[in-house]
Amino acid sequence: MEEKEKKYKLITQNRKARHDYHILQTVEAGIALVGTEVKSLRQGKAQLKDSYAIIEAGELYLYNMHISAYEQGNIQNHDPTRKRKLLMHKRELKKLYARTAERGLTLVPLKIYFLGKVAKLELAVARGKKAYDKRQAIGERDAKREIDRKLKERRH
Repeated sequence: MEEKEKKYKLITQNRKARHDYHILQTVEAGIALVGTEVKSLRQGKAQLKDSYAIIEAGELYLYNMHISAYEQGNIQNHDPTRKRKLLMHKRELKKLYARTAERGLTLVPLKIYFLGKVAKLELAVARGKKAYDKRQAIGERDAKREIDRKLKERRH
């Protein structure tokens, strides 16, 4: 069967994650949110910088994700950096736990988006890059950019 292309509205993404980590695998998880958080997300007021996920007591939680307080909210507004539960099937969670039990692997959020009316998070199993890996990646990217620029000049 042919898989339907998912239509989603991107809220924010963690650009630094691809610079700081080798992405080994990605998974999709739902996020348990309160009402004012959803309204803030719809306004695009979220930040994934320095956030990470941990499996605690068979549950998956996201730490340090910042969702700004809802401007029209009242006294029941949410805490911007509270830990948020991520929703996944048990078997997927067990596979994820087995992967992250390996030394040096971590769970890093890549992007948040709405899939229909539901907020989703793309989570990556990743291994941290060393400083020389980052320099090498920058060098490769610059070389590719230079080659593309030269090829474009030759065509015109």
